[in-house]
Amino acid sequence: QVQLVESGGGLVQPGGSLRLSCVVSGDRFDVYAIGWFRQAPGKEREGVSCIAGLGGFTSTVNHKAGRFTISRDSAKNTVYLQMNDLESDDTADYYCAAVRGPLKCNLRVPEQSHWGQGTQVTVSS
Repeated sequence: QVQLVESGGGLVQPGGSLRLSCVVSGDRFDVYAIGWFRQAPGKEREGVSCIAGLGGFTSTVNHKAGRFTISRDSAKNTVYLQMNDLESDDTADYYCAAVRGPLKCNLRVPEQSHWGQGTQVTVSS
């Protein structure tokens, strides 16, 4: 059973940066595509960025590309989401999710098979 644990959220001022971490355990790290999703109060959960199990494929929602970067460290079984130039609209609970996918990933919420508990990001002055 795959387990995911997020960390790295917090309060940051507009224009600031945060790096979220998602530690994956319970199964082989390289067979799972990992995605970052977020859910703001009163809104639906949406995809942010994902990376394939072997790391050769990534996908980031267009309006976040350039500000958000996803990466993975196989030695630490960890996927990171580096978020720069944060805006108030980035305030949300951020979740990582896993689905089998060594070569590709997707940001379709219903297709993810395992979810972490989330970490809160608040962008405010």
